[in-house]
Amino acid sequence: MKEIIRMYTRYSKRADDSVGTLLKAIDIELLNETGQTFCGSIMDLYRHIAGAVLYFHGLIRASIPQAAHSLAESLDPKLPDGPLNAEGLKTLMAAFSDANQATIDFVDKLSEGDLALPVKLDWYPDRETVPLHFVLNQLFVHGIHHRGQISQILDQLKVEHDFSGIDLLYIPE
Repeated sequence: MKEIIRMYTRYSKRADDSVGTLLKAIDIELLNETGQTFCGSIMDLYRHIAGAVLYFHGLIRASIPQAAHSLAESLDPKLPDGPLNAEGLKTLMAAFSDANQATIDFVDKLSEGDLALPVKLDWYPDRETVPLHFVLNQLFVHGIHHRGQISQILDQLKVEHDFSGIDLLYIPE
């Protein structure tokens, strides 16, 4: 299972970095135009994906003491608020990339058995914890879902991109 999770950590970083690079090439006013997504703008959706990575890191840090060091990069990131200019997008991209790298570093240090460590959350009325591998899976699925939304919006806006595919690289141990 760790091999699969390692693969998705790297895929998520490449994909999120690719989306950020793509967004840098698009008119900033179009990216900040509200009403394009449930979050508001395309920029808000990209920021939402980054914020979710930090949210999941917080869940993990609160439950797994050895996560504190690896995920320290995401303790106090400065995700810019409101409509972004080019500099704000650059800041967001850097924080997002650092958070994804922290996920990679954390997962690389885990043993196969660590993936079963309990993570506390309050999503379910009948259980207090879920295994770490479930939380990591939720992190990856969340990002894939929202990157797909960005791809679809860009298609509707007739913005050229090649982000519709998934480029998973198999990473054997």
